[in-house]
Amino acid sequence: MQKILIIGAGLSCSTLVKYLLDHSEKHNWTVRLGDLNKQLAESKINQHPRGEAIEFNVFDTDLLNVEVENADIVISMLPARFHYSVAEACLKHNKNMVTASYVSDAIRNMDQEAKNRNILMLNEIGVDPGIDHMSAMKVIDEIKEKGGKLTAFESNTGGLVAPEYDNNPWKYKFTWNPRNVVVAGQGVAMFLDRGQYKYIPYHQLFKRTEIIQVLDYGDFEVIPNRDSLKYLDVYGLKDVQTMFRGTMRRPGFACAWNSFIRLGLTDDTYVIQDSENITYRNFINSFLPYGHDRTVEEKLSDYLGFGVGSENMQKLKWLGIFEDRKVGLANATPAKILQKLLEEKWKLEPTDKDMIVMQHQFVYEKDGKQKKITSSMVVKGQDQIHTAMSITVGVPVAIATKLILTGQIREKGVHIPIKKGIYSLVLKELENYGIKFTDEYEDLD
Repeated sequence: MQKILIIGAGLSCSTLVKYLLDHSEKHNWTVRLGDLNKQLAESKINQHPRGEAIEFNVFDTDLLNVEVENADIVISMLPARFHYSVAEACLKHNKNMVTASYVSDAIRNMDQEAKNRNILMLNEIGVDPGIDHMSAMKVIDEIKEKGGKLTAFESNTGGLVAPEYDNNPWKYKFTWNPRNVVVAGQGVAMFLDRGQYKYIPYHQLFKRTEIIQVLDYGDFEVIPNRDSLKYLDVYGLKDVQTMFRGTMRRPGFACAWNSFIRLGLTDDTYVIQDSENITYRNFINSFLPYGHDRTVEEKLSDYLGFGVGSENMQKLKWLGIFEDRKVGLANATPAKILQKLLEEKWKLEPTDKDMIVMQHQFVYEKDGKQKKITSSMVVKGQDQIHTAMSITVGVPVAIATKLILTGQIREKGVHIPIKKGIYSLVLKELENYGIKFTDEYEDLD
């Protein structure tokens, strides 16, 4: 009997646990799910005879070592900053490890020791990162195998609300960690555009967008990600002229969101005085020039350059930023106050379903001609538990775990899923779960 240890029972864990339990009888597995909130873990196990929920604290080193030692493979679904502790325990006890998070430098530096201990640490096997890597590398490798030379690669992903439930002016609802949305993009976006390196600072980021179309789902707005350049090496594309990765939202989102950046409301570095008792109206007013003869709405309109009755102002008003309602959050930064307000307005309703949208664009030369492949994926959630995000993160993790336990993935060391021996197997099974790409071909000459 093989023992699977999963650490972390958060949002993306539901579908992962279900897959492993559904396959546990066939493969003779047991699934042990640990979380600080044991009740949450129990709800995911759902009294399955081959599952067990435990209270788990990653800071309890003794418990961590005992649980890892007793497992055959460890899946860390914790926040990324905690993976290192789990990885250390996996090295110590010679256990394979799987995560959906970006591989950190600290874990990457474990590569040789992991090889020495004959174990695999597979990272970035969720949706983004994960499905993006695998689906991109599949097409890139196919182009190269047919003698093509890739000249441009663009990849964009978005976590959104499904169109049927898109019923607010922002055309957006939280489908993932709200904090990550509020602080997204802070830093400098770097990418390659037709042979030129491009850099966009945070205060300009949401002004520099482009529009793309995805299948029959209409237009999407693309906001540049922070560092696209590192994927030149990751994907083996040192000679391409364009390398770009971005985040998708519906058109109009970026311009309205830029209002918060211009005001300074996404800043998380200082605390607002008496934040618990300040009203949202006073909160907004505290960032605007003094003017007793003008309303907060008028001052904000002048500051942003939007008409009082403009679409952008209507979006801001709909959020409730002008309401004389107390924030009710002590010792809060501007970003935390903004997040609290957004969580109230952008929450998924009980009957809502989310949607993951991903699109790659490949431009390449073959036989003296320019060609383009547009590869698109759309996945909708089933319900509030098995969301599109949970499905597209959890299923690849689960499939990879199965492939490791059954000996079909034999790599050792620290890896992400860019090798054919990994991505071909995972992508093939993902199609059984509706996670597949539609390719469109175009001659550019």
